[in-house]
Amino acid sequence: MVVAAGSSVAKLNLRKGKGSSYNVMSGGDNSDGDLSIVSNNSDSECCSSSMVEVERGPSCVSFTTFNILAPIYKRIDPKNQSLRESEFRYSWLSRNESILNSLLAESSSIMCLQEFWVGNEELVHMYEEKLGDAGYHLFKLARTNNRGDGLLTAIHTKYLHVVNYRELFLNDFGDRVAQLLHVQSIAPVLQNQMGSLHQEFLIVNTHLLFPHNSSLCIVRLHQVHQILEQVELFQKENKLKPMPIILCGDWNGSKKGHVYKFLRSQGFVSSYDSYADSHKWVSHRNHRGNICGVDFIWLCNPNQPRKPLKTSWAEAVFSILKYQLRKASLSEDGAFTFLKGDNCANAVTYLSFHEALRQVKLVDVPNGLCIQQFQDLWNQADVDGNGVIDFEEFKQKIWNSTCPEPVLESFNGCMEDANATNEHETIGFKVKKAMLFPREVERGHWPEEYSLSDHARLTAVFSPAKMRCYGSQKL
Repeated sequence: MVVAAGSSVAKLNLRKGKGSSYNVMSGGDNSDGDLSIVSNNSDSECCSSSMVEVERGPSCVSFTTFNILAPIYKRIDPKNQSLRESEFRYSWLSRNESILNSLLAESSSIMCLQEFWVGNEELVHMYEEKLGDAGYHLFKLARTNNRGDGLLTAIHTKYLHVVNYRELFLNDFGDRVAQLLHVQSIAPVLQNQMGSLHQEFLIVNTHLLFPHNSSLCIVRLHQVHQILEQVELFQKENKLKPMPIILCGDWNGSKKGHVYKFLRSQGFVSSYDSYADSHKWVSHRNHRGNICGVDFIWLCNPNQPRKPLKTSWAEAVFSILKYQLRKASLSEDGAFTFLKGDNCANAVTYLSFHEALRQVKLVDVPNGLCIQQFQDLWNQADVDGNGVIDFEEFKQKIWNSTCPEPVLESFNGCMEDANATNEHETIGFKVKKAMLFPREVERGHWPEEYSLSDHARLTAVFSPAKMRCYGSQKL
């Protein structure tokens, strides 16, 4: 949350004010210096809002991401899986009133909600009215093919201004979408010789496909790849200076998954993991009864070096391929032999590589790699470009390929270098606080009495930090 200049304590209570309307709906850090200070006091009761007082600097920004479980998906009878909460108005209305009360008590600068029931006018109006009266601009986006739910992003207008907004349609299996916003602080956060500097950042709200089976790993990876491509395009089209990128949402995958590793290889850090350094936390109890950590607020600062997007994507796909080969109990030599197929030469050909990927269901299957993606993958593996993959290339690119955490080299990004050309000062973010609610999930427990959703609410507080940067931010 951003608080008025000069205020040292922000009480998490309702703010009354008139909301405005948009066309969609009315209503690891290498910083030179930390520009604000934050501390907190926390524990709260499991099923009530986190009514706490948080001491925050005047320029802090808080983000909340929360999958609020659309009533059309909430099962209410284990013996009758087809019976959903959407059939019982009092039930979904009461639960969403409680969700709104908890969100308004948290009073974050930015709220990113998933599984927002866009298909119900009464529920939409309730969120529009209450969040609008509290001073938020609201942006909603339905999933494609009339799935009924979608995304809702709310920006507190007293402290933040939305410069630009774009809707992203991933157009693949699962009808997934994303929201991209360019946001600027109302008040300046830094004075220098050039004048006042305002905090600017890009934020994405999304909800990835659930991994119903292992064949959907490629789809989920492609969804993230599309989002990052669109962020890159947005930056280029609008000629934006380097600024932080924040990705919020339900990623439907854990810290052990390919999506997590892919984002790490692109310079993003998970705000909660960065703050808490915990391996126990969970944020979701899924329809199978399993508890897992799937909700994230990712941060990538403008001075964070990153690999080219195609390189990171190829490494992630090679990681999936290696997983499939090891799952089949193949050794390094056995995996190379499998990729060679019937080829007599001691190398993998284009055709044998395609056939091997077909057998492990990465190509020529619904939602598998398209022709261009396969070609890009081949080009990455054939290092010397001689038309085949020899054993050394196989070991380098497929079997021993790793995604460093964090990236150690600079790949077209920003870095602190006194001799760099076009060097300038910019403002990034530092993670000051991150918490999950209910607090039991931070210890890996899912409280049975918690009823707001099948997801926990994640909130992170960022403070601005000065950074030296040069060039342009590239993905």
